[in-house]
Amino acid sequence: MSEKLSFVQPTPNSPWGTYLQQVDRVIPYLGDLARWAETLKRPKRALIVDVPIEMDDGRIAHYEGYRVQHNMSRGPGKGGVRFHPDVTLEEVMALSAWMTVKTAAVNLPYGGAKGGIRVDPKKLSQKELEKITRRYTSEIGIIIGPHTDIPAPDVNTNGQIMAWMMDTYSMNTGGTSTGVVTGKPLHLGGSLGRVKATGRGVFVTGREAARRLGLDLRGARIAVQGFGNVGSVAAELFVEAGAKIVAVQDHTGTIVNENGLDLAGLIPISRTPAGAVGFEGGDKVPNEQFWDVACDILIPAALEGQINADRARKTSARLVLEGANGPTVPEADDILAERGVLVVPDVICNAGGVTVSYFEWVQDFSSFFWDEDEINVRLDRIMMNALNQIWDTADKHKITLRTATYAVACERILTARQERGLYP
Repeated sequence: MSEKLSFVQPTPNSPWGTYLQQVDRVIPYLGDLARWAETLKRPKRALIVDVPIEMDDGRIAHYEGYRVQHNMSRGPGKGGVRFHPDVTLEEVMALSAWMTVKTAAVNLPYGGAKGGIRVDPKKLSQKELEKITRRYTSEIGIIIGPHTDIPAPDVNTNGQIMAWMMDTYSMNTGGTSTGVVTGKPLHLGGSLGRVKATGRGVFVTGREAARRLGLDLRGARIAVQGFGNVGSVAAELFVEAGAKIVAVQDHTGTIVNENGLDLAGLIPISRTPAGAVGFEGGDKVPNEQFWDVACDILIPAALEGQINADRARKTSARLVLEGANGPTVPEADDILAERGVLVVPDVICNAGGVTVSYFEWVQDFSSFFWDEDEINVRLDRIMMNALNQIWDTADKHKITLRTATYAVACERILTARQERGLYP
C-alpha cells in the first residue's frame, strides 16, 4: 500500500504546500497516469550539507546548504542555486518541483532540481563568497554533473558564481567540464541571450496573453514587483512595445509614477545600494500600497507567496505574469480566477531562462555557439509553441492556464515514469 504522507509535511502557506495543492488540482486530468501521481509529491533525492569556511577575520563559520533533485524521469536535473538568508529545505524542494513541471511544460529533456545556501551574501567579502561557493560545490559534487544535474544562477547568484562552481567541479574531476553549470560568462562557455532570457520569456508570453485578452500594450500600465534581472528586462521590453511602468517595488521599497517611470534613469540607480527608491522620478509609497496601484498588467518577479488573498482582491490588473517562482498562493489563485483576472503561471511564464540554459548546455557539448538573434528566434518559438498547446488544453477542459500547464507537463513526466518502469 502506498504511504500517503509527503516527503516533508508542509507548513501553512509554504511553497511546498502550494506545490502539493497544485498537483492535487491536476490529478483529475491525468487519466490512467493518475496512479503515478504520488511520484510528483516526493523528491527523488535531497542533500543537506554543512558549508564551513574561514572568514577574513580568521573565524570558522558554518552555513547550511541544500541540493534537491525532484524528478529525473525525462533527463538530468536542472535548476538554479540561490544564496539567501531565508533558504530552507522545504523552499528548495518546492523550487525543484516547479523546475520539473517547468522543463516539461516547454518540453526540454530535463528533470527538476534546485539548490541553495542559507546565507546573506551581502555580508560576505568577495573572497568569502568565493570560498562558500567552492566549498558548497565540493559538497554537492557527489550528485551534480553535466549528465546528472546542472545548476544555474538564481537569487543572489550570477555568472561569477557559476564560473567558480564550474572550476571547482572541473578541478575535482580532473578536466574542464563547462557543461556542469549554465549561466556562465561567455568566455567560459556561456551563451549569448542567457542574461535576458527569463525576462524575455515573461514578455513573449505576456504579449500573447494580452493579444488574446484584447489588451493593447500601447499605453498599458504595468506594475513590477522585483526589479532584478527578470523584472527589469521584462519592463524594458514592454516599454519598447509601448507600455508604461507605473510602479516598481524592490527590496528597498516602492516607487510610483502614474505617467510612467523613466527606465533609463531608474535601472542604473536600482543596481546601486540605493535601490529603486533612490530614483527621483516617482513618488515613494509604503510597500503595501504597491498592490493598490491602478494597472493593467501585474508582474510579480520577486519571491514566493507574494500574492495572497487580500492582494488578489485589491489588484486592478487584468493580467498577471508570474516572473517569480510560486508568487501566488492557491487561495489567491482562486480569487483571481473568480474575478476574471488571467494568470500566466510561473512554470511557463518564466521558462525563458531554463530554455536558453538548455541552449547553452547543448552548445557546450558541441563546442559550437549560436548568435543572439538565432537564440532569440529559437526561444520565442519554443515559448509560443508551449503556450499555445497549454492554451488549447485550458480551452478544452475549461480550466485555468496553471492547471492546464500542469496537465500538459505532468502527462509528459508521468508518461516517462510509466514507460521507464520501476527499478529494480
